[in-house]
Amino acid sequence: EGGQVLHAGTLAELLADPTSPTGRMLADPTLRRARLEPRPVPDDHAFVTLRNARRNNLHGEHAHFARGRLNGVSGVSGSGKSTLVRDLLVGLGGALVHGDLSADELAATGELDAVSGTEGIGRVVEVDQSPIGRTPRSCPATYLGVWDGIRKQFAAQPEAKVLGLKAAAFSFNVSGGRCDTCQGAGLIKVDMSFLPTVYVPCETCGGSRYTAQTLRVDLRGATIADVLNMSIAEAAQHFGHLRSVHGPLALAERVGLGYLRLGQGSNTVSGGEAQRLKICAELAKRRRHETLFVLDEPSTGLHLADQKKLLDVLHALVDRGDTVVVIEHNLDVLREADWLVDLGPGGGDHGGQVLWQGPVAELVASAAETPTAVALRG
Repeated sequence: EGGQVLHAGTLAELLADPTSPTGRMLADPTLRRARLEPRPVPDDHAFVTLRNARRNNLHGEHAHFARGRLNGVSGVSGSGKSTLVRDLLVGLGGALVHGDLSADELAATGELDAVSGTEGIGRVVEVDQSPIGRTPRSCPATYLGVWDGIRKQFAAQPEAKVLGLKAAAFSFNVSGGRCDTCQGAGLIKVDMSFLPTVYVPCETCGGSRYTAQTLRVDLRGATIADVLNMSIAEAAQHFGHLRSVHGPLALAERVGLGYLRLGQGSNTVSGGEAQRLKICAELAKRRRHETLFVLDEPSTGLHLADQKKLLDVLHALVDRGDTVVVIEHNLDVLREADWLVDLGPGGGDHGGQVLWQGPVAELVASAAETPTAVALRG
């Protein structure tokens, strides 16, 4: 749905151009916000607390993260954000929650005295921008967990029953219905001696991944290969009648990934896209216990319009009762936080202090002159 030059001219003209998402988002900052009012964090609220954190440039700091809220962690580069959140909250706190570390063993590390307030939290999950797969064989359809449901739908069609095709025949990961030449990848890997590996379309199946017999079966006018070539938005509409398939796809569309193809190789998915796919996969799961999610600068590389969609899905995690902690520099994202932990004042030896813990509005209204407070007021 893209590929058009919407504007080429001055900034003033762009701001007045209603056809440009960039112009609209810059002209009206409220459009970049998912929520204008934070969730309350009363004095008796439950917190996860890291006590006496002392790793790298952190020297005996206490940090509190509000349960069931969107927490922002701010500070200039090198102020200690990643050490506090990724190394201590996820690394040691996660090991404690998952039963891989006892309280005594944690204290013996010399990096934390204790982690308190984790009762009832079942998992600590870091949702990073690492690839969801490294080959064309893995794709959004398999990662989102909708592929099994789609295969079963094809196997239930009359033509499939006549041909004796079970659900496994519509898999591109096992033999039976897939193309044997490319083994269901649709592409042939070509190793280059002094150049990066390249993939070329399979000559036998033409890139469809399947045998001619398998492609005789269609579901509402589309073959299994056609479905893999559908965008997530198209597939969400095509399978609107099937809740187990439509639900995860609709979530992915909601966070701005509707343009990705179901069968698109994971090696072509960017870090930001992978991160949003991971969040969608978590939202699609049946929630059995509270989860603490950690994200490190998830707004990196996102357009302002996509940034809002990301915030929508982070709020969805919080609204269902989970806790989200986001390391960020982006002021629009920090303004969305219900609770802010601000580190600084500088980087390296000049950082490592918790300068502020509390609601964002209170920091802005306070006399604090932290770099984050100054930037938010500006």
